[in-house]
Amino acid sequence: MTSIDLNADLGEGFGRWRLTDDEGLLSVVTSANVACGFHAGDPATMRRVCESAAERGVRVGAQVSYRDLAGFGRRAMDVPPGELAAEVAYQIGALEVFARAAGTRVAYVKPHGALYNRVVRDEEQAAAVVDGVVLAGGTLPVLGLPGSRVLELAGRAGLPVVTEAFADRAYTDEGTLVPRGQEGAVVADPDAVVARSVRLAVSGTVTARSGARVGVHARSLCVHGDTPGAVELARRVRERLEASGVRVEAFA
Repeated sequence: MTSIDLNADLGEGFGRWRLTDDEGLLSVVTSANVACGFHAGDPATMRRVCESAAERGVRVGAQVSYRDLAGFGRRAMDVPPGELAAEVAYQIGALEVFARAAGTRVAYVKPHGALYNRVVRDEEQAAAVVDGVVLAGGTLPVLGLPGSRVLELAGRAGLPVVTEAFADRAYTDEGTLVPRGQEGAVVADPDAVVARSVRLAVSGTVTARSGARVGVHARSLCVHGDTPGAVELARRVRERLEASGVRVEAFA
């Protein structure tokens, strides 16, 4: 039976402000990409999400980012490699404290936003992310876009690599994500997102913005937690996947 992980970005708030419906999404997904304070999140939020994830058996992942709270981690930045590696390790370590206190562990690492897109092609920044994961200790899996430099370098460093797809993001003919600043970068039609999810899981393909069929072989499928109606959409995606004979389970 075909299987796929269902992940979502959680804990994306700080102080009194909350962006994601963490409790609702944790009732649907199998892996939680938890913001570690650099693009969103704060200690209390990280602790709360880790406790809720542990109670539901959802895997906890560190969603590491550039230090860009005001820009939600989606602004391009040039961070020296040594500094970036230290900041990645710092974020993983911070989340690990709360994960352990909740009776679980950080199970994987996923870059966020501008960093995620940068390490698809940028050798130096990708190497810094890998160095940060290694610096944090252990051999945590790295979640990223198929064919990305960060996954290649992570594999060379002996880290497990996990490929990811996005049902609600537009793709280029090269299999990369259309930048968010471009028109049509986000797929807004819930029916289209659900249909694309099944196609990605079953056939490993997605229709690019140009209309071309592109191969995207992924072990994990992301549903964005900041999308309006994210919980209901995630629930529909999971129900349709399971109805199509796809087993939804965590990769870690």
